[in-house]
Amino acid sequence: MKYIFVTGGVVSSLGKGILTSSLGAILRGRGYRVTAIKIDPYVNVDAGTMRPYEHGEVFVTGDGAETDLDIGHYERFLDIDLSRANNITTGQVYLSVIQKERRGEYLSQTVQVIPHITDEIKDRIRRTAQEQNAEIVVVEVGGTVGDIESLPFLEAIRQFQFDEDDQDIMYLHLTLVPYFAASEEFKTKPTQHSVSTLRGVGIQPDVLVLRSEKMVPEDVRKKVALFTNVHAGEVFSSPTVQHLYEMPLVLEEQGLGRVVEKKLGLEPIQPNLSFWQNAVRKLKQPKDEVTVAFVGKYVKMPDAYLSILEGFRHAGIAHDARVNVKWVNAEEITDLAKAAELLGQVDGVLVGPGFGIRGVEGKILAARYAREHRVPYFGICLGLQIAVIEYARNVLGLEGANSTEFDPYTPHPVIDLMPEQLEVEGMGGTMRLGNWPMRIHPETLLYKLYGKELVYERHRHRYEVNPAYVQRLIEGGLTVSAVTPGVQGRGEGLVEAIELADHPFFIGLQAHPELSSRPMRVSPPFFGFIGAALERKRQALFQSI
Repeated sequence: MKYIFVTGGVVSSLGKGILTSSLGAILRGRGYRVTAIKIDPYVNVDAGTMRPYEHGEVFVTGDGAETDLDIGHYERFLDIDLSRANNITTGQVYLSVIQKERRGEYLSQTVQVIPHITDEIKDRIRRTAQEQNAEIVVVEVGGTVGDIESLPFLEAIRQFQFDEDDQDIMYLHLTLVPYFAASEEFKTKPTQHSVSTLRGVGIQPDVLVLRSEKMVPEDVRKKVALFTNVHAGEVFSSPTVQHLYEMPLVLEEQGLGRVVEKKLGLEPIQPNLSFWQNAVRKLKQPKDEVTVAFVGKYVKMPDAYLSILEGFRHAGIAHDARVNVKWVNAEEITDLAKAAELLGQVDGVLVGPGFGIRGVEGKILAARYAREHRVPYFGICLGLQIAVIEYARNVLGLEGANSTEFDPYTPHPVIDLMPEQLEVEGMGGTMRLGNWPMRIHPETLLYKLYGKELVYERHRHRYEVNPAYVQRLIEGGLTVSAVTPGVQGRGEGLVEAIELADHPFFIGLQAHPELSSRPMRVSPPFFGFIGAALERKRQALFQSI
């Protein structure tokens, strides 16, 4: 087993997740079995209870873990399915150690950070790598060097150099090199201090990656090498790029892959990165262009919807088209006139996931506008529920129809709490999570998109379309295009997808298909939505001639 540890310095959010993912893609391009692990030093057990504005998107794995958004980057770049074991948090580690102590597994020892906490961390890393049959595991340590929270994890990865052979361990440090335009200077002092702090805890980096707005020139890289005890040929630049999928190419072109091969004793291999080259070409020079509206309430924090944005990008690659996103704050849609003003010039409307009542009425108006004006509509999770509420109110005439999440006393609870959620106590990890089967009815648009009857998609929700209203909705013209087979003895009970047969594209999914979308394997509903938006644009252009 080969281990590559990625740390960061100076400031957070430098891009360790993208660096880790890109390094994994470079190694995958050489044919190696690679997995990636994200260490989050926060005391939360998982990311499920965090605010999107504070932490960004909660990424859900196939086995139902609510994880850091970097796990999504790993899956997309490596084209593999990860699990709850790939996200290690302080909360998980300490909870496990305390439970072991309570069970007497430490045989009356005094339980300490060293060795008990550090051993727990090392065991989790090794066990995950072995269970996933990886040849190389890339471990990203969240936060920055010098954080109190990170110290036990840094100590654990330091110990690896004494537990493993030299050619099985590699330390890669990402740090900030600010560029001052006024003086046209790159400042290396923050990097020098960052590496000094890392060496202070016993870790000498083998490779440095310098994060800057521009490509760091060779003379600056040599200066950094001199002051950090790293060879000049092992200092790389990570400039700001137009598209994230450029990073494997940028790093490989500088020779990072060759340095990793040399350090880990790997056979020199010419990597196959042709997919990334073609993807980047399509992203930079697409043949077509389309604009879709994203109606949500976290529009000032795009990371809250990161996987959906990536799903758009994947569909754009597949269609050779640029997907422009118009952010629409749902709270600003106060009536149909405002909906027409904000949505009148777009080629598609997406209503995304969310919790809470804020912005709900605006989302309902957006769904109504898209339905009545035949604008392609895509609803994800809450977006499906919004479409059902709108249809019940304005087509079936069920005045006051709503979800019991927003109005517990609604006369028509077309969306209601799932029965298995009635006895749930607490918030963390208690929703319907992870992969669930979805049986798609033939002769539906959804079936044409997936091309098969049974598929699995990831979920994260507590509410569902109320079974008591399903038949009424169907009789009123709404197509239930997919259901969960055999949910708790209810037979074909849970509505997984809806659509409108007399609409160019009107689909809602209870699942989150964006979580399984990859640049090389676009999610079918995303492919269909962007395809429909492109077709609407083409028809509009034809009619204007």
